[in-house]
Amino acid sequence: MINHTVEKIGGTSMSHYEAVRDNIILKPQGRDDKYHRVFVVSAYGGITDLLLEHKKSGEPGIFSLFSDNIDDDSWRDMLTLVQEKMFEINRSLFVDGPLLEDANQFIRDRLEGAANCLSDLQSLCRHGHFSLSSHLNSVREMLACIGEAHSARNTAKLLKRDGINARFVDLTAWRSQEVLPLDTRIEQAFADIDLSREIPIVTGYAHSENGLMSSFDRGYSEMTFSRIAVLTEASEAIIHKEFHLSSADPRLVGEERVVPIGRTNYDVADQLANLGMEAIHPKAAKGLRQNEIPLRVRNTFEPEHLGTLITGDYVSDEPCVEIIAGRKGIYAIELWDQDMSGKITEVDHAITSLLQRYKVNFVAKDVNANTITHYLSTNLKTLKRLLVNLKEAFPDAEASYRKVAIVSAIGSDMQVPGILAKTVGALANANISVLAIHQSMRQVDMQFIVEEEDYTLAVQSLHQCLVEVHDHGRAICLAS
Repeated sequence: MINHTVEKIGGTSMSHYEAVRDNIILKPQGRDDKYHRVFVVSAYGGITDLLLEHKKSGEPGIFSLFSDNIDDDSWRDMLTLVQEKMFEINRSLFVDGPLLEDANQFIRDRLEGAANCLSDLQSLCRHGHFSLSSHLNSVREMLACIGEAHSARNTAKLLKRDGINARFVDLTAWRSQEVLPLDTRIEQAFADIDLSREIPIVTGYAHSENGLMSSFDRGYSEMTFSRIAVLTEASEAIIHKEFHLSSADPRLVGEERVVPIGRTNYDVADQLANLGMEAIHPKAAKGLRQNEIPLRVRNTFEPEHLGTLITGDYVSDEPCVEIIAGRKGIYAIELWDQDMSGKITEVDHAITSLLQRYKVNFVAKDVNANTITHYLSTNLKTLKRLLVNLKEAFPDAEASYRKVAIVSAIGSDMQVPGILAKTVGALANANISVLAIHQSMRQVDMQFIVEEEDYTLAVQSLHQCLVEVHDHGRAICLAS
């Protein structure tokens, strides 16, 4: 396969079919025809939240309701709600007629299949010899894949209706008995596809023997996208979102103040992922970086803009800050022990093992002679369990926590003399107290721990101080 792109379309964009068709499918960047492209699609916006749990609020979906209490049937009501929501999406796309009935029947079959599996598992695990926990990873994957199958199949049908030769490529292995490695599943699916005359619309979820969600959780579609790009030797990987990869969150700073980044590198993308920003999962980025495949992030609703190009070797012509990013809802959990000095590595290993056991998302860490502070993205319930375990493991230590926010200045080269003093000064001028500071020798980011209520003002202050003072025009560095 020569000179093709592999492109991923995010959930919010998928919810706007006409924009996907007109701004993405029918406007191929740098091409004479619309083919020689592969599209990996996410579920429609909000659907995966209903199938699993809300990504930000934690509000339970089908999976959470099923997994929390084996004797509770509330998951059935949620499944009915999900079906109604999917039917509503179908009505908005197909209006009526055979295509609508076909789309509804596809979803009806998948959800009924899932309901039967959950009912059987629920009955089985009410017997003491069977453990629900040993099946939950499979349940989670089964439910998640329904969302991508829904959006991918619909999109392929709609494109065919509109005169575009699209093919639905289902990597979910629904009702298949064959368990394959991820790469093998992808290679088999693409074996007979002719990219010169058809456009594959591929499910963002791909079933594999190791389970994508156990390693990447909600980042599974990015891994599918990355592996397809690597295995088919794509010339470029493209992610289509509802916004540009910009110098800050426009909802915090204002759309008139932010500017697209334009060019950056995979190092910066990794820093953003660590803060929970959806550029690309680091492990998905690794495959693209190793195979020297550039990644472009584009705005679905601004198709003329070239977006932001991410490569392995890019460094800004002049040192500068490219983006102000951050994260609220961070818990700083601190362990102080007078006897820790000289045993930091041993203690930190024990703490890290606990974090892994609870699958807590680690963001940053402070260490001194007798104190270790971890900054974690988790919920209060998990945090309190973690504290109990810490106190049991270190009975002579003091363990405490507080809720904070992290604000970070990130760039491919931030070796600007006096930048730390300038940044701290900007926060001080806004009457923001800095609780902790991290700056690495790699000079790609600086992190400031602040009170959670100061988060928005901190982002605004740093953006004004480090980005807005420069006249960047349409992008900090125009992509090619």
